[in-house]
Amino acid sequence: MAKALILEQHDGQTQGTVKEVSLEQLPAGDVTVDINWSSINYKDALAITGKGKIIRDFPMIPGIDFSGTVHTSDDPRFQPGQSVLLTGFGVGETHWGGLSQQARVNGDWLIPIPKGLDQRKSMIIGTAGLTAMLCVMALEDGGVTPQSGEVLVTGASGGVGSIAVALLHQLGYQVSAVSGRVHNAEYLLSLGAGLVLERNSFEEPAKPLEKQRWAGAVDVVGGSILAKVIAQMNYNGTVAACGLAGGFQLPATVMPFILRNVRLQGVDSVMTPQDRRLKAWQRLSELLPESFYQRATSEIGLDEVVKAANSLMDGKITGRVLVNVR
Repeated sequence: MAKALILEQHDGQTQGTVKEVSLEQLPAGDVTVDINWSSINYKDALAITGKGKIIRDFPMIPGIDFSGTVHTSDDPRFQPGQSVLLTGFGVGETHWGGLSQQARVNGDWLIPIPKGLDQRKSMIIGTAGLTAMLCVMALEDGGVTPQSGEVLVTGASGGVGSIAVALLHQLGYQVSAVSGRVHNAEYLLSLGAGLVLERNSFEEPAKPLEKQRWAGAVDVVGGSILAKVIAQMNYNGTVAACGLAGGFQLPATVMPFILRNVRLQGVDSVMTPQDRRLKAWQRLSELLPESFYQRATSEIGLDEVVKAANSLMDGKITGRVLVNVR
């Protein structure tokens, strides 16, 4: 038997309870993993609190990422005792996920823990870190270099934003961070931000074109803040957009794209091809300094997940929440 957070729906309300599940109850897959670590991402919080239509079939074990040790495998690429990690592919949404002591999954969804990381560090990074790295790679693909000018990160106090700030700083970019929590300024400066801006300075409706300011941007928020950022991009600037915590509507015009040659690049980490996924993970293992793992992480147990998910939705979580499922 393994402990897991089980989400069930009663009278339209989502309820999460830690229960025991047997190996026989796990869904189909060719690799069974003994999970040691998972994390709480924004999508997990939406699922656990029921504030987003993430899960449609109940019961469900949430958790869109995990790391652990292969227990049994019918996939020749993975052997018992091997350290692996998983992010995305619908795990924790349509397939029982990582907030459990065991999971059975498709081997195509797993990757070996990269050299330079262990299981714990890989989940401090987790889906948030993979997404942040993919955003940085999108800026690079758009021609944004450290010499191009300032790079902006919105939603910088959260998991994706925090890691994006740290990665960009390590790569030599001049980083400005936007946060709705002014008290986190010291934290963001410690990660490498050169300037911390209050979110309210981005909340006024965007003009079609505003003063050029940013060579690149990583946007975790969406909505009107993304529109404001686009209007302020330099000529040839690139915006990597990966979140919609501020809304999915985009009240912008085409003028920055046409008159300033601005690129808006969407970033998805769920179905990212394995070759790009592996490249991103290797770069994460090489770029993030040891200090990041201490500064950006709080650790909880499986029985604290529901409370932490509610805190994340209320904007009370800074950085990454690591879950020790043992």
